[in-house]
Amino acid sequence: MKFYGPKRAVNGVTLQVGEGEIYALTGPDGAGKTTLVQLLAGTIKPDSGEVWLCGHSMRENPGEAHARLGYLSQGFSLYEDLTVAENLRFFAEVRGIKGGALDERVHRTLDFVGLEPFAGRLAGALSGGMKQKLALGGAMIHEPGVLLLDEPTSGVDPITRQAFWRLLVALLERGTSVLMTTPYMDEAARCHRVGLLREGRLMIEGTPAALTRDLSGRMLEVRGDPLRVIADRSQQLEEVERVQLFGDHLHLSLRPDSLARVQDQLLEEASSRNWSGVSVEAVEPSLEDAFLALLERQA
Repeated sequence: MKFYGPKRAVNGVTLQVGEGEIYALTGPDGAGKTTLVQLLAGTIKPDSGEVWLCGHSMRENPGEAHARLGYLSQGFSLYEDLTVAENLRFFAEVRGIKGGALDERVHRTLDFVGLEPFAGRLAGALSGGMKQKLALGGAMIHEPGVLLLDEPTSGVDPITRQAFWRLLVALLERGTSVLMTTPYMDEAARCHRVGLLREGRLMIEGTPAALTRDLSGRMLEVRGDPLRVIADRSQQLEEVERVQLFGDHLHLSLRPDSLARVQDQLLEEASSRNWSGVSVEAVEPSLEDAFLALLERQA
C-alpha cells in the first residue's frame, strides 16, 4: 500500500514473477504503474506491505535485495560526456565490481547489447535506440536476477523496439525475471503474463490467451465508409455489446453465438444503404479488446 496524502497510489497489489518469466504491467495513465515499480525497486518505501526479491526482503535485508536487482527507470540517466564503455565501467564500479572482473563484465555487456563497435563513442552522440541499449546494459551490468523496466521502449522507433525485445528474450533464457510496464498492448501480448492496473489496484492478471478467451468467437472487425455511420448503426444492434474505433476500422464485441447473424446483417445493410468498401470479418480478440471490456463492466 502506498498513499500520497489521501490518495491510494498503490492499493493492495500482490504479484509474483517467476524465474525466466516476463510480466507486463499495463493500465491507463495515473494507474500507479511507475509508483509500483518504484516500490519494488526500493526507491520509495511502502506504507504497508513488503517486497521480496530472490528470497530477500527489501525491508529486512535491503543490501542483499538490491544486489539482485536491475532497474531501468523512465528517467534513467547516462553520462553523456563519458564514452559508452566508461558509462558501463561506472555502473559496474557502483555495483562493487572491481579489478579484472570489471573489464571482463564491461566487455561481455557491450557484446550482449550490441555496442562493442561503439565502446569509444560519447554517450551524448548516440541515437535514441543506442542510448536505450546502453541504459539496459547499465541496469544489467551486475547480472541481476530481477530486472524492473519502466516503459523501456516508449518514444523509440519500431525497429529499435524489436532489437530491444531480442535482448529481453536473451535475458529470459538466462533465467532473469523481468517485470516491465508498457502502454503498448502488442508488447504486453508477448509477455508470459499481463496485469491490468487501475487506480492503484490490480484489476486482473493472467496469460494473454486466458485474458482474451472470454471474447473468442465474439469479435468482428468492420471496415468501410462512412465509418462513423456504420459505428452508430452497429451500436444499435441488440447483439452488439460494444463498438470500439481503431483508426480506420471498428471492433465489435458481440453477445455469445451471434457472430454470423451480425455479420450477415451488416453486409445486407451495407448493400441497401450504399456504404462503400465494407468488409465484416471475424477476428481474434486483442488484449486491448479484453481490457476495454473489463473496464466497461467495472464502470
